[in-house]
Amino acid sequence: MQIEKLNIKYTPLSPEDRIKELYKDFNTILFTSSFGTTSAFLLHLFNKINPNQTIYFLDTTYHFNETLDYKKTVTDLLKLNVLDLKPESWKNNFTTQDKTWNSDPDLCCSINKVEPLDKIKNNFQVWVSGLMSSQNKHRGTLKIFEKKDGILKFYPLVDLKEQEAFDYIKKNNLPEHPLLKAGFHSVGCFHCTVAGKGRAGRWVNKSKTECGLHL
Repeated sequence: MQIEKLNIKYTPLSPEDRIKELYKDFNTILFTSSFGTTSAFLLHLFNKINPNQTIYFLDTTYHFNETLDYKKTVTDLLKLNVLDLKPESWKNNFTTQDKTWNSDPDLCCSINKVEPLDKIKNNFQVWVSGLMSSQNKHRGTLKIFEKKDGILKFYPLVDLKEQEAFDYIKKNNLPEHPLLKAGFHSVGCFHCTVAGKGRAGRWVNKSKTECGLHL
């Protein structure tokens, strides 16, 4: 089915119905989660529809301990099937010793996020992500489906506001990311994240706004 037809079909649907349709239209689905502040929303939706769906977590080795604790809490609560994707050890060690996140954050993200995902991406028809158009300028241009780097991407929450995700998390008694109360509305690697509204705390004082997975 062409992307234009997919977007026409899925746009009127609720996020939950979009996910139900996804399983009718596609057989191999790649679902990645950062276990960030809004992640429990999409994880819960998918878990209701297909509790056997594998969730891939990009373990850069630079996550906040609070994120790793949160990942365990949500995984145990929802009984998720989570697999960690890790960078090559020698490359990861290089970025640690070199502190590449300071001199070349794009390279750091490429080594620790993009490359591990690239190794499995071709095994799937469609890649699910929880991006929302309200999160930054680039994401504001997204539709439910787009073709990027040889794979179809699916954003079932693209036309929702972050507050809707937080409201859903609260309504369904899902755990809140522990760093949210500390002012972190978006959480990435600890070297490159500070407290801030929206994504304002990511890569402060740098032109970078995305890790490279979605650009």
